[in-house]
Amino acid sequence: MSAPVIRVEELSKMYRLGEVGTGTLSHDLNRWWHKVRGKEDPYLKVGVENDRTQKSGKNNYVWALRDINFEVRQGEVLGIIGKNGAGKSTLLKLLSKVSGPTLGTIKARGRIASLLEVGTGFHPELTGRENIFLNGTILGMTRLEVKHKLDEIIEFSGVARYLDTPVKRYSSGMKVRLGFAVAAHLEPEILIVDEVLAVGDADFQKKAIGKMQEVSRGQGRTVLFVSHNMESVKRLCNRGVIMERGRITYEDTDMRRVVDHYLGFDDNTKVIWENAEGKHKNPYFTPHRLWLSDHQGNELGESLRQNQDAYFNMRFHSEIADARLLIGCRMFTMGGEPMFTSFATDTHPDTWPKIEQGDNTLRFKIPTEILNTGKYKLTVACRMHEKEWIIMPTRSDVAVFFDINE
Repeated sequence: MSAPVIRVEELSKMYRLGEVGTGTLSHDLNRWWHKVRGKEDPYLKVGVENDRTQKSGKNNYVWALRDINFEVRQGEVLGIIGKNGAGKSTLLKLLSKVSGPTLGTIKARGRIASLLEVGTGFHPELTGRENIFLNGTILGMTRLEVKHKLDEIIEFSGVARYLDTPVKRYSSGMKVRLGFAVAAHLEPEILIVDEVLAVGDADFQKKAIGKMQEVSRGQGRTVLFVSHNMESVKRLCNRGVIMERGRITYEDTDMRRVVDHYLGFDDNTKVIWENAEGKHKNPYFTPHRLWLSDHQGNELGESLRQNQDAYFNMRFHSEIADARLLIGCRMFTMGGEPMFTSFATDTHPDTWPKIEQGDNTLRFKIPTEILNTGKYKLTVACRMHEKEWIIMPTRSDVAVFFDINE
C-alpha cells in the first residue's frame, strides 16, 4: 500500500463571528501572553459547535472544524459531502493553505492545485493567456513547462476565441472552464476541486469528470472532490467522507453506502416513520406518524407497482389554535434529485388554512405513474405564515422510503 500524500491529524479551525482576529486588542494580547507562557489559547475553551440554524448569542467563537483526522493515498479520489455549512470549504482552504489551522497538523507531499471558487487565482485585468502562465508560476512550473501544456489547456477550456481578452469580461462559466483546465493540466500531485463544476454546462461537467478520472486512475494523482451532485460523487470517487457541523461523521470506501447514508437511505429505514422519542417537536407542527396507504386507507408495504394507487399520509399535532400553516411533501430519488412537491393548499400565504388545535391528518397522492423503478424518499415540508421552515424540506430524517417495481 502506498504512503499517504495527505495526512490530517486533530485539525480544528475556530472563527469569531463578525470579527477579524479576536476582535479586540485586549483579547489579542491575552492570547499572545498565554502563547509566550506555553499555555493553551484561553479562547479555545469557549468555542461552540458550528450550527448555522441557531441564532448567535453572546458567545461568537465557533468551531468551523473540530478534531478532523484522515489520510489520502496516492491515486485516491476522496469525495467530501455534507450540508451547507458543514465545514467542507473550510477544510479545503486549510489543505490549500489559503488559511491556517487553529489546532492540528496537515502534512502533504507534492504540489497542490486548488479550484475553490469561480476564478480562483485569476487576476481580472490580465487576459486568459496571461492568467494561465500566472497560475503555472504559482504552482512552481517554469514558463517552458506551461507553454508545453498551453495548447491542451486552450482546447479543453473551449474559450480559445477569448484567450486574449481580460478575464474580468468572462462569464462565470468561462472562468470555471479555464480555471479547471489550468488546474488539471499543469500536473499537480494533488488536485482539490470545490463545488464549482455546477456553474458549468452539462458538456463541460462531463469533460471535467472524465479528466479527473484520467488524472487519478491514469496518472496516479490524488483528487479531493466536493460536490452536492451525488451521481457525480458516486461516479468519480473511490472513497468518501460525510461532514456535519465541522466533524467527520461517516466514511467508507463504498460510495453507494456513503451517499445512501448521507441521503438517509439506511438499511434500517422503514415505510412507516414514527416520532417515537419525541425528537421533532414544535408548538405549531409536531409530526407523529408518516405512512403509505391505498385509497381506502389500508397501509402499504415498501414495494409499490407503477400505476398503483398510493398515498402519503401524515398525522401531526398543533398546540396552537388556528395556526396558519403551509404543509406539503417532497419526493427525492436515490441520488437526491427532487421529483415533485405537493402542498395541501395554494402556496400564496393568504390562502393558507388555519389548522385546528390538536391532532390532524393529511394525505397526498403519489404519482406512481411517472416514476421509474427504483427507491424513493418522501419528506415533510411545513412552514408557518411569515416564519422560517419548521420542518426542513430536504434531507430531513422525517421521511418514509419505498421502492417502485414494474
